Amino acid sequence: MVGDICGRPGRHMLRERLGPLRREHSVDLAIVNGENAAAGFGITGPTYQEILEAGADVVTLGNHTFDKREAVALLDEEPRLLRPLNYPPGAPGRGHCIIEAGGARVLVANAMGRVFLPMNLDCPFRGVDDLLAQEAGRYDLFFLDFHAEATSEKEAMGWHLDGRATAVVGTHTHIQTADDRVLPSGTAYLTDVGMTGPSESVLGMDRKGVVGRFLSQVPARFEVAEGKRQLSALLVDADPSTGLAKEVQRIFIRE
Repeated sequence: MVGDICGRPGRHMLRERLGPLRREHSVDLAIVNGENAAAGFGITGPTYQEILEAGADVVTLGNHTFDKREAVALLDEEPRLLRPLNYPPGAPGRGHCIIEAGGARVLVANAMGRVFLPMNLDCPFRGVDDLLAQEAGRYDLFFLDFHAEATSEKEAMGWHLDGRATAVVGTHTHIQTADDRVLPSGTAYLTDVGMTGPSESVLGMDRKGVVGRFLSQVPARFEVAEGKRQLSALLVDADPSTGLAKEVQRIFIRE
């Protein structure tokens, strides 16, 4: 799982680093969060294709899912592009897919938290429960990208799914946390996988503009930063016969 791709620097870092990482670690499935791929906000057709060409198998999103108008049609057309499953009924696209990888059927899902996020979405906990009931018997491994702000909500989801999910990995805050572990009943967990993009920035954005906004409290347009880059990811070793994780390893590369 590669954390939030931020703008052109993040896409280029992914293109340069994901292939070698896949070969080095014999990766069967690469999931990439792309909700900040297009100039830091949302995703477009070309940026989605660029992420796939870099080596991603599934692309997940989050609170910037619909920032770009063309995402509406793209979500309906691309089965490997996932928006949070707890959008209300009638929203374009889908929140999960099942993909064959390494001889296993992998259920990949995207859900979004509700704490500190100004969006009126359905309950992600009940949404995931409904998904697992719906897809029972059709998958061997289950991987959830939980796009949420609050650490407590992410940890709660990890414990809620312990023993039922292969991995629960948080995205959204762009800062990689150090709590990677396998929970007691076999679910790999990390509160936030981190960001892939400009490292000398504020969450991928040009730091001058962000600091200026904090100082003045005047709205300003944020631009993706340039310069040095980083890649943030989590490697999960899982057993398809049990559906559970054996071990996890955080990956952080800074130029």
